[in-house]
Amino acid sequence: MSNSGHKPDGGSAPQNAPPLNKPKFWNDPKKRSLLFQVLLLAALGFVFYTIIQNTLTNLEQRGMTTGFDFLSREAGFGIAMSLIDYTEASSYGMTFLVGLLNTILIAVMGIFAATILGFILGVARLSDNWLIAKFSALYIEVFRNIPLLLQIFFWYYAVLRTLPTPRQSLEFFGSFLNNRGLIMPAPVPEDGFGLVTIGFFAAIVASWLIARWSRKRQELTGQQFPVILTSIGLIIGVPLLLFLFSGLPLGLDHPELKGFNFKGGITVIPELIALWLALSIYTASFIAETVRAGILAVSHGQTEAATALGMSKAKTLRLIVVPQAMRVVIPPLTSQYLNLTKNSSLATAIGYPDLVNVFAGTTLNQTGQAIEVIAMTMAVYLTLSLLTSFFMNWYNARIQLTER
Repeated sequence: MSNSGHKPDGGSAPQNAPPLNKPKFWNDPKKRSLLFQVLLLAALGFVFYTIIQNTLTNLEQRGMTTGFDFLSREAGFGIAMSLIDYTEASSYGMTFLVGLLNTILIAVMGIFAATILGFILGVARLSDNWLIAKFSALYIEVFRNIPLLLQIFFWYYAVLRTLPTPRQSLEFFGSFLNNRGLIMPAPVPEDGFGLVTIGFFAAIVASWLIARWSRKRQELTGQQFPVILTSIGLIIGVPLLLFLFSGLPLGLDHPELKGFNFKGGITVIPELIALWLALSIYTASFIAETVRAGILAVSHGQTEAATALGMSKAKTLRLIVVPQAMRVVIPPLTSQYLNLTKNSSLATAIGYPDLVNVFAGTTLNQTGQAIEVIAMTMAVYLTLSLLTSFFMNWYNARIQLTER
């Protein structure tokens, strides 16, 4: 029988069907979103172009030149504290380096102290001892709720500036404390001290290699190795032995009171002490809460299992709780490090010679190069923040659990 009259099923499309109508440009979501993005970029470009043109026009009307040639000119002002050789005859470029190094110094010192103090307080707040737990809670609630600037003023004006004058200095272990800072004997390396330095860095490398070997050994056999005690012994013992065998190749430049001030030694200015104390104590209160939250995020069954295996509380905390808590602690801890670095710019309130005070303050006032100076200062803080974030993100990825 012939099937020429058979019609195709409803599900099969006709072979010569006309093509579907494409949506118009305005009705296509992808093309419409692309148009909006192009328009937004064009608007932003016009805004920045207008700002730059207005700035250049205003500078030209006032007879002000742009560029970085001013960095090679003589600064003509002194700086209270410098980690590198600096005099009034140095260039403005040197003032930038001095301020940068002072900013990095206070940031590193603050991060180091705040981390240690914050971890201690965070663990102490969960202590079974009522007095320790309440003291930690009181510390956290008090210092994190007082503005940082007020704490800086307190340590500087109420504590350090009320110390006696240099003639009535408080003396201890060959050092002197007065309202001009802490004056300590300065170490003076002699012939043979380079061997001690080499031994110190060699001990650090050896400690790192031992830590890696210990980790692999524990994964294979389950046996632990006292890495921390061994590392401390190497880092302290090796340089100390080399120091003794080399004939004590290190002298001391003792400070002496001459006239109204001390000469010689190392002077830690009160501005540095006040800023370091305020930043460390303030940031530690936030880090403590971060650490407490991380510890509480660890399942209670983990500690119960460790107790059932006969592990002490110290070992449970060090080997079970803290490693797991760190995966929760690291992200907010990174934010606290960034805040501390940026909060160090409050140093200008008490005269600590950081980047904002020395470069964005004095240098800007003397040169008038506002655009260049502010741009360089912003670039420094942006770079420091990005480097800190990069390192912490790398460490966070390293300690995360890996799925098999």
